[in-house]
Amino acid sequence: MVVESDGYLSLIEYFTENLQLFERAGVFEEGRESIEDVVMDLIASNLMTVFSQNPDLDADLRFTLMQEADRVMEDLSEVLTSVWCQCPTVEQVAFLEDYVSLVKNLFDSAIAYRME
Repeated sequence: MVVESDGYLSLIEYFTENLQLFERAGVFEEGRESIEDVVMDLIASNLMTVFSQNPDLDADLRFTLMQEADRVMEDLSEVLTSVWCQCPTVEQVAFLEDYVSLVKNLFDSAIAYRME
């Protein structure tokens, strides 16, 4: 649905073009969020926004969207494996917020297309 789309492939290219942001991560500090935590929170909150904006989605489509969100999480963890457990920098958090918002836009478009 989304992760197999041309739009998602373009987002992956955009992400790889900005990988230099992740060459250095903050040092791990007990009690601070890791990049994994940030990504998980962003994906979960954006998915919840999608669901709240579309309360009439049927259960099958909701489940499909959750699976797609899991695949996005897996893709990001694979690409960022070397820094996944490190604390993010301010720039990394800002980029991840923008990136996940773009992914949400793909979800919104896919839902709009399915609802037509």
